[in-house]
Amino acid sequence: MASTRRQSRRDLSKHAQLSRGPIDLPFLMLVLILLGIGLIMLLSASSYAALYDTTAGYKPSDGIMGDPFFYFKKQAIYAAVGVGLMLLVSRLDYQHLRILSVPVLLMAIFLLVLVLVAGQTHNHATRWLKLFIVAGPEFQPSEIAKLGVVLFFSARLSKRRYGTPEFKNRLSFPWEQIRYFLYWSNLVELIPYGVILGIIAFLLYKEPHMSGLILVAAVGAAILFAAGIRLGWFVVGAGGLALVFYLVVVVGKYNSARLAIWRDPWSDVQGTGYQVVQSLYAVASGGLTGLGFGLSRQKYLYLPEEQNDFIFAIICEELGFIGASLIVVLFALLVIRGYWLALHSRDRFGSLLIVGITTLMAVQVFLNMAVVLNLLPATGIALPFFSYGGTALWVQLIEMGIILAVSRQIAPPRR
Repeated sequence: MASTRRQSRRDLSKHAQLSRGPIDLPFLMLVLILLGIGLIMLLSASSYAALYDTTAGYKPSDGIMGDPFFYFKKQAIYAAVGVGLMLLVSRLDYQHLRILSVPVLLMAIFLLVLVLVAGQTHNHATRWLKLFIVAGPEFQPSEIAKLGVVLFFSARLSKRRYGTPEFKNRLSFPWEQIRYFLYWSNLVELIPYGVILGIIAFLLYKEPHMSGLILVAAVGAAILFAAGIRLGWFVVGAGGLALVFYLVVVVGKYNSARLAIWRDPWSDVQGTGYQVVQSLYAVASGGLTGLGFGLSRQKYLYLPEEQNDFIFAIICEELGFIGASLIVVLFALLVIRGYWLALHSRDRFGSLLIVGITTLMAVQVFLNMAVVLNLLPATGIALPFFSYGGTALWVQLIEMGIILAVSRQIAPPRR
């Protein structure tokens, strides 16, 4: 019996043995630090809003207030489960994700279609599904779509061959020249990826979910760039996106009111510009050192979505420029460490996975903070590890677990 066990250990695959290596502690500690700070800031930002939440026990007819710790307790439970999922995923052999790439992508597209049929609408946008369609907590299928794009693109592009294809008589026959150009320019292999991005972008546009569309496009472009696709296509893609933006937003006047408020939020302070103005008030009143933890004024029902999309405004108000800058530095260190792990990954698949996930998080952090500071129009995007939302937090921590799983197979430095 003992000899059989020893033989089974020797028969472990190379990747299975490597997946037992140590995880990257700097990356793990940065994730846990950001998650801990996020929970603390959520406690402060959401305490007053929870008092007037009927699901937290608020009964206006009886004068009974809700539980001020309602959002915090729920998010803490989600965080604890999410950390467990992250550590579980980090113990898996990430090579198995190749098999899951197609099912996850297909499921994401199916759920995005289902949103248009049976989705939940909030703030004039239909982006959410009930976990059990008619009951249970809500989640955004766009979160699964982002992960699906990362897995599918990484799995397929990790197998692409480098170099210029060779064709006989390509200088003699026009069709051979055309075929040579199509393969040399990467156009042939780009078509399926473009179709996938187009389908997902169209479904997100119909919700509408412009921030999700931007994130999917950004993560797809990042993985294609890391896989070695020719730079000219990124110039063409940027020009195409600019043209689409002009036709949809300027000519078609899509969300023209939101763009007008972005340019001058004080033109309608009590209407559509209210949220942006209150966010800027919060950021400005924080000053250099902030008002102090728990002393925000805007969280007293002045700033909408203070526990969600605009939690960074409360951070700026309570912790000031110094505290907010430290959080930005922590995110920057996490992104830098992620790309460092991508550069040192054992294979191309692991490297592309980390590039996709890290880019996804970096762009999401930038968009959220830019919206809070009115550098970009409001897009409805959460701040990773900080904004309230259990299923989104789970997906984020699972993605961090994938990065940690790749880090287990990085060869230790030689002494």
